[in-house]
Amino acid sequence: MRVSAVAVICAVVVLGGTGYAEAQSWSGLSVGGSIGAGLQKKDASETVRFDTNLDGTFMDTVRTVAGVDAFSRGFCGGLAVGPMLSADCVDDEDGIDFGGRVGFDRQLGRLVIGGLVDVSRTDVTDSVTAFSITPAFYSFTRELNAVAGFRGRAGFATERVLIYGTGGAAMGMVDQRFTTSNAVNTFVAADDDGDDGDNDEGTSESVWGFQAGGGVEIRFGARWSVTGEYLFTSLDNREESVIRSQGPAPATNAFILVNPGGTDFQRSAKFEFQALRAGLTYRF
Repeated sequence: MRVSAVAVICAVVVLGGTGYAEAQSWSGLSVGGSIGAGLQKKDASETVRFDTNLDGTFMDTVRTVAGVDAFSRGFCGGLAVGPMLSADCVDDEDGIDFGGRVGFDRQLGRLVIGGLVDVSRTDVTDSVTAFSITPAFYSFTRELNAVAGFRGRAGFATERVLIYGTGGAAMGMVDQRFTTSNAVNTFVAADDDGDDGDNDEGTSESVWGFQAGGGVEIRFGARWSVTGEYLFTSLDNREESVIRSQGPAPATNAFILVNPGGTDFQRSAKFEFQALRAGLTYRF
């Protein structure tokens, strides 16, 4: 439905501007804005990974003194509503995407190449929860505040229509929060120096990744054009979201059984989402 809406906007502009026939160049500086939707992929397969000996490798199984997998109850791709997986989880949230951009293009025959800086707010929230046999839940939540893209683009143009692909680096500001129903252990950021951590305390981190996508831009005057665009963003915030489970639990506690320093928790998946946008651009 969202893709159809973008197509309708572009079609209306094309039909409304059929009388415009001056030769146009796509070269030069441009500024624009866009609005659309931020959508997340299905992440039911996402889990939480563990490092029980604190060697930096998240491939361990947390086991009790009896050798039982402490997280055999499983995981869910959402925010826990109770200590049992059977209570289900709150689904992740999609949201509105809006922002602005500045770009510069150079036309070489039918080929158009250029670059742009894009800053947007994509209102998406993503959680994953692990359930232990205690029972207890351990939830990681991340929410995107803003994302900046530094992308190149290249495409094929006629006088009025440009079809292009785009890709490059991305930096996002991500709010991260860890919550748990475990009141026996202490939970701190893994790079913390042992200060007490509040289970509900959030942190904001800048994380890097990439963006890739494509779109169509249609001119309807000497300076103006409309754009329909799809963009995929991947941000790797896994290292920044590592949580360490420590004492003062007894030495038989599963999280300090292998290493008295504790066990590190890390979510398994990068922060990945999509955006569908309709935009308006002015060319100088």
